[in-house]
Amino acid sequence: MRNSVSRKTSCIYELAATYHTLSCLSMKLEFLDDITDNGKHPYADPDKLIRIFSFDQSEAEELINVIQYWILNKDEPIDISALSFVQPINCSLLFEVSPNDIGIDLVSDFRFVCRLSIDGYKRMIGYMSAFIDQKSEMNGYNWLYDPSLEKVDLLFSPGGTW
Repeated sequence: MRNSVSRKTSCIYELAATYHTLSCLSMKLEFLDDITDNGKHPYADPDKLIRIFSFDQSEAEELINVIQYWILNKDEPIDISALSFVQPINCSLLFEVSPNDIGIDLVSDFRFVCRLSIDGYKRMIGYMSAFIDQKSEMNGYNWLYDPSLEKVDLLFSPGGTW
């Protein structure tokens, strides 16, 4: 009887630790479609955005390393939403290299592609790096590229706010 109880307790702790890891340490990716709330806030800017949020310093550094390796070194596209440390909420986001900074486009149902130049991705990494160097609690946000009016904005924010 005692053995059975200790095994159950051990399994519960293991399950709780796994849940904690999945829920607390996952960088999240989410598309926000209408920030204006059907025109109630007509001056909301931007009106559409993808946000990368709910991350810690190690996840920010890991995303930077992935971009450096695949985009800058290999010139290969990467699906951010497929990374093991990213939890996509309602969209997918592919990063790929383009001769020019085009920005983020919707290609099909909640599938987006970000097309930036190598220099555009280097600037993006610079904006992300600010969160690695923070000594205390991470806060603040950065827009990861400068979109034209018809493009979707990209927000990098540990707390998800701007």
